[in-house]
Amino acid sequence: MYDLIVIGAGPGGYVAAVRAAQLGMSVVVVEKDQPGGVCLNWGCIPSKNLIHQAEVYHALGEMEAVGVTVDRSTLDYAAVHGRSREVVKTLTGGVASLLKRNGVDYLVATATIAAPGEVIAQSADDSRRLSARNILVATGSRPMEVPGFEVDEQTVLSSTGILAMTALPESLIILGGGAIGCEFAYVMNSFGVQVTLVEALEHVLPTEDFETCAVLDKCFRRSGIDVRVGTRAKELARAGNSVTVTLEDGNGGIDSVSAERALVVFGRTPNTEGLGLESVGVKRDSRGYVEVGDFGQTGVAGIYAIGDITATPALAHVASAEGEMAVEHMAGHGPARSKMDPDSVPSAVYCEPQVAGFGLREDRAVADNIAFKKSVFNYPGAGKSIAVGKPDGLVKLLCDPETDEILGAHIVGHNATELLHELLLAKNAELLPEDMGDMIHAHPTLSEAVMEAARGLYRPPIHA
Repeated sequence: MYDLIVIGAGPGGYVAAVRAAQLGMSVVVVEKDQPGGVCLNWGCIPSKNLIHQAEVYHALGEMEAVGVTVDRSTLDYAAVHGRSREVVKTLTGGVASLLKRNGVDYLVATATIAAPGEVIAQSADDSRRLSARNILVATGSRPMEVPGFEVDEQTVLSSTGILAMTALPESLIILGGGAIGCEFAYVMNSFGVQVTLVEALEHVLPTEDFETCAVLDKCFRRSGIDVRVGTRAKELARAGNSVTVTLEDGNGGIDSVSAERALVVFGRTPNTEGLGLESVGVKRDSRGYVEVGDFGQTGVAGIYAIGDITATPALAHVASAEGEMAVEHMAGHGPARSKMDPDSVPSAVYCEPQVAGFGLREDRAVADNIAFKKSVFNYPGAGKSIAVGKPDGLVKLLCDPETDEILGAHIVGHNATELLHELLLAKNAELLPEDMGDMIHAHPTLSEAVMEAARGLYRPPIHA
């Protein structure tokens, strides 16, 4: 008998397995595919490699300013794709080694919960019944299917399909302006694809701060992306090797856009079917998410659930943190946190410029009558942004008007996803804007923009 059976080897499952092993638990992971889940195989990692290669390719044009001409017509996108898969192979192999080094058993099989503490692992040529004191379900999510916009991975692609693509289309319609849509809009546009980006809500990245998104929108349009916000996709028609999408704007106006390919990224659906959850009494809500307590416990003793199959933010770093929290609770170790505070979860979008944030957004504060004061510092005030040719961006801080408690922070600009963590650490450590603003920051750095934004909450910044 094991101490723990983990179903799923994504960033939630494998991190939980390693942490459990560190705490002295005997662990087996049951995963039907490669270790790393969607994140390492068909999500975070390959997409970030494509973004990196797109940045390098796009930057070749800047060489003309110093008299160097580069022939970019010889781009071999199959080689670009191949490099992204090499990165995946390296990291999934690393996860497999990590599990092995920590003494975690790994079974390539499909898991079904037969009873509390009992899992049937079915592989192509074998069926095993596993027993454990605890079961952790971490099966992740998949692209949402919307009637009328069915994916065939030929002309209509999901996020998985576009990552498997080995040749660039001439044109692409992206339906959904969230993180995935914006990242692929940047990648495809950088490689010379004609991109139309469609978002039903009032701005791209609708879960992010509106001022940061306005900067991204401006940069996208300047680079040639056709951004359609406040616009709904009504119908998709396929004809040969192209697609046509009928669009309706906020005023009821109808338009149609044709392209060689469409990317449909309306959202994701939890992978909770076929696990035997209902048969053992684990409850799901109307959207299919598993109902859990503060430490990931379901209503059935000894069965936990984490990551995208619960109603917490569908982010890899959230799944990893939840995995650690759940197994520490099982082991009686006393986890560092008892629940996931959504206002302390960083978001990160890796297009250029990057967008990152956490906590209170200004629009939400206004709608909920939450008192706040804010400071906004624009990137050009930090000399390095001009020096490296990345002046588009801003740092925005929201604080309590009486206590100066940091309520939220939002950044758009070069390396925003890295800069955010100074602010998040300050919030978690209950530091005040003065603590950041009075700290000497190296010059020239982009982090000086964080310093100046913090100063703007209690004194005039120097370089505003």
